Amino acid sequence: MELTGQVPLPRSRVHQPCAACRMLRRKCDRNCVLSPYFPSDEIEKFAGVHKVFGASNVIKMIQMVEEEKRDDTVQAIVYEAKARLRDPIYGSAGTIFHLQRMVNELRSQLESTTAQVMELQEHRDRLLGILMNVHYLEFDTLPTMQHVDPLFYGSNSIHDIDPPVSFFL
Repeated sequence: MELTGQVPLPRSRVHQPCAACRMLRRKCDRNCVLSPYFPSDEIEKFAGVHKVFGASNVIKMIQMVEEEKRDDTVQAIVYEAKARLRDPIYGSAGTIFHLQRMVNELRSQLESTTAQVMELQEHRDRLLGILMNVHYLEFDTLPTMQHVDPLFYGSNSIHDIDPPVSFFL
């Protein structure tokens, strides 16, 4: 091998066929519409899209869209293909219906929980009101010990008039 100053390109720089061209077994050139969106290591991704839409339809859809919106378009196509493979009848609409049903269930749970919280807060407020009234009654309406007959409320053993009765005398 003669060295003429040219270095051969490493194998990684050689153009590899995209997943679409690999799967369809055709030559992938640099003008391939699908190669930017389906790299060679994502064959499963293209296989699902191809199964649902077909390669020629995907190419037509991509070419119909402006250049700057093509990434989003391919992402939407891939998402719809996955949804259609999961649910052949409803596709992504089935997922949307399921999520809407979950949102409605969560809303009703939230309303129920909010009602329970309100009920518990009212119950708490009633109990606090009762406690505050009892506290008020204890300190404001009961007579003070200075004006009370010690025999009526019980007395201090130091000031007892009659000594306690003992059966062990």
